[in-house]
Amino acid sequence: MYTLNNFNVKTFLSQYWQKKPLLIRDAFPDFDNPLTPEELAGLACEESVESRIINSTNDQWQLSHGPFEASQFSKLGEKSWTLLVQSLDHWVPEIASLLNAFRFIPNWRIDDIMASFAVPGGSVGPHYDNYDVFLLQGSGTRQWRVGGNYNSSSPTLDHPDLKLLADFDTTYEWELHPGDMLYLPPQIGHWGIATSNDCITYSIGYRA
Repeated sequence: MYTLNNFNVKTFLSQYWQKKPLLIRDAFPDFDNPLTPEELAGLACEESVESRIINSTNDQWQLSHGPFEASQFSKLGEKSWTLLVQSLDHWVPEIASLLNAFRFIPNWRIDDIMASFAVPGGSVGPHYDNYDVFLLQGSGTRQWRVGGNYNSSSPTLDHPDLKLLADFDTTYEWELHPGDMLYLPPQIGHWGIATSNDCITYSIGYRA
């Protein structure tokens, strides 16, 4: 059973929800990560599972959609790529049980839980979302750069598939360890970069 630590629901809802970012150290103390990188890669090979790989080698951003062949992962190298697997709560009961810790937000608002596995330097780039999200560090470490408010008129890089912010200014910078969690309200710019070779982050996303 997952239970939030160092977290006051009343304070969060009144001062942070849809207002400003919040870093929660040891949100889940001694977090027991339920998935390995190999298991995530296995799910990404399944036809029914939505997955993507973002490769940012030499700042050249490339997006590939799954399902993937197992042999593809050995060709990616040891730096600057990320595997994203959507809707894990539909496939992994241990992941679905995480949602019990977030019932202070109405169930109908919850979208899904996505996992991001990345090797050092792996990232999806500077961007913003139009929804609330909790970013829970499951294993390894990830550096988060958090900026100000952005919207559809904010300049983006010229890329056919990815909406990456062209002008990103860092307001906060934190490195998250297993069990740490970051809350981000809609339209807050953020940029997560893996700083270990076993970096898995779980994104608990909400409908806009």
